[in-house]
Amino acid sequence: CSNSLITATGYSRNILSHTVICLCSCVGRVLCQMVPCGAEEVEEAIESAHAAYLKWSKMAGMERARVMLEAARIIRERREKIAKLETINNGKSITETLVDIDISWQTIEYYAGLAGTLAGQHVQLPGGSFAYTRREPLGVCVGIGAFNYPFQIAAWKSAPAMACGNAIVFKPSPMTPVTAVVLAEIYKEAGVPDGLFCVVQGGADTGTLLCHHPKVAKVSFTGSVATGKKVMEMSAKGVKQVTLELGGKSPLLIFKDCELENAVKGALMANFLTQGQVCCNGTRVYVQREIMPQFLEEVVKRTKAISVGDPLLDGTRMGALISKPQLEKVLGFVNQAKKEGAKVLCGGEPFVPSDPKLKGGYFMSPCVLDNCRDDMTCVKEEIFGPVMSVLPFDTEEEVIQRANNTTFGLASGVFTRDISRAHRVAEKMEAGTCFINNYNISPVEVPFGGYKMSGFGRENGQVTIEYYSQLKTVVVEMGDVDNYF
Repeated sequence: CSNSLITATGYSRNILSHTVICLCSCVGRVLCQMVPCGAEEVEEAIESAHAAYLKWSKMAGMERARVMLEAARIIRERREKIAKLETINNGKSITETLVDIDISWQTIEYYAGLAGTLAGQHVQLPGGSFAYTRREPLGVCVGIGAFNYPFQIAAWKSAPAMACGNAIVFKPSPMTPVTAVVLAEIYKEAGVPDGLFCVVQGGADTGTLLCHHPKVAKVSFTGSVATGKKVMEMSAKGVKQVTLELGGKSPLLIFKDCELENAVKGALMANFLTQGQVCCNGTRVYVQREIMPQFLEEVVKRTKAISVGDPLLDGTRMGALISKPQLEKVLGFVNQAKKEGAKVLCGGEPFVPSDPKLKGGYFMSPCVLDNCRDDMTCVKEEIFGPVMSVLPFDTEEEVIQRANNTTFGLASGVFTRDISRAHRVAEKMEAGTCFINNYNISPVEVPFGGYKMSGFGRENGQVTIEYYSQLKTVVVEMGDVDNYF
């Protein structure tokens, strides 16, 4: 990472970037500098996107599909290079970014397959008259991404939007500005009209300009609840459609009849992917009291064995947190947990890798907390770091009530061999997703989104087409008009 310097310059009309300082989290050094887009650049981006939309929306779904399939092919062929760039961009391990890039091209390929299937409905009316519906694009959509999955989120938002005939202006997180530019270049190479996928760099001010712009028809935002509320408020002034994928504090329920080996692996996957910086992580791990000692022994052993360090090495399983303030925030949650009575079984401290080039990086050792209670800060608030809080429970009824006692509702999970219990728990979980005997898998075919303050709308799956299109009804009279006057 220390020898890598990435710069993003103006690319045709698809990229408008001029200085935001982005740090490489692994070494704590400047990765690139880009000036935030102001009103002039945002206006240019949206006008460019609108012009491209007028061309793209007139193409047949199969024509759009061919271009999108070409983009998916390019990503698939360059997956290793893009994954390396994403690791430098974000700090997560190369093992994870390779999966992220694969999910990205699969997403584009999936929605390319749906582009040619968009259709309306014919309704027969009396006297030979009839009506039909048309599924039409919205126009210019805005996507606002998060730092934890920069390239993948850009693909998740752009693929369904483009499949429906829309243009999209995408603002990546200012902490991870690089790989969205790469996606723009790939779309351009694949043959999309200039401006159809525009990247604008910047922070809150740039996002505000996008949300207020009168030519924007929809805003899709991934990020915190606080920012999501602001996006919703700003978009409401223009009566724009909004999709919000916000925070979470998801419960993972582990019953005594589970396959313990899988439950432990599931808990690790639910807490330590992307250094714990995943909105749907199952950070409240409820374990039935009878198996708590065995679970803790095994999960602590596995957590201590997680390799932390240079994320570009194949053997590394955890890289650096996104920034120094984020690292300090997560360590603060661990210290607060100890003050409130939690017991640190492992980790929860700054970590200095053996490689001297990484000594300025934002690393920490993954943490398991025992002796937790539902009223603790570490159990109630989203930490967004590698911290697992483990809590005992006795009965199914009790743990469901405790699991649902939160303002969040993004995900949930259950490990049990009892198939009836599994479906019973899934039904009662107040969350947009419930994983049974697994956690944190995200196939593109399956919708993803939250309940309660975790947001609304969905990404992925066929249903997302409805969030990037609108329905028009056409009524055709084949006879004479009935005149009441």
